[in-house]
Order: sequence, then C-alpha cells, then structure tokens
Amino acid sequence: MNILVYLMPAALFLGFLGLLGFLWSLKSSQYDDLDGAAERILYDDEDLPGN
Repeated sequence: MNILVYLMPAALFLGFLGLLGFLWSLKSSQYDDLDGAAERILYDDEDLPGN
C-alpha cells in the first residue's frame, strides 16, 4: 500500500506533462493542415510546386 504514495504522484505528473505537450502542439498549429500532409505523400518531389 505504501507504493501508492509514489505511484499516484508519478502518474499525475506524467499525465500533466502529456496534457502540456498536447496543449503546446495545439498552440503551435501542429493540427492545422491535416489534409495537406495526407495529399503530399501522393506526389513526387519534382511534382511539388516551388521545387
């Protein structure tokens, strides 16, 4: 039962770190263009505009 004294804060800390990482990724626009990444894989490098 004493192990819960160590495991509960560790689990809460890791969960908080995961939440912070997710919020950071939302703030830095990581999820803005989901369709663009899915379509970019279909083209060769020389077919992309700007190359």
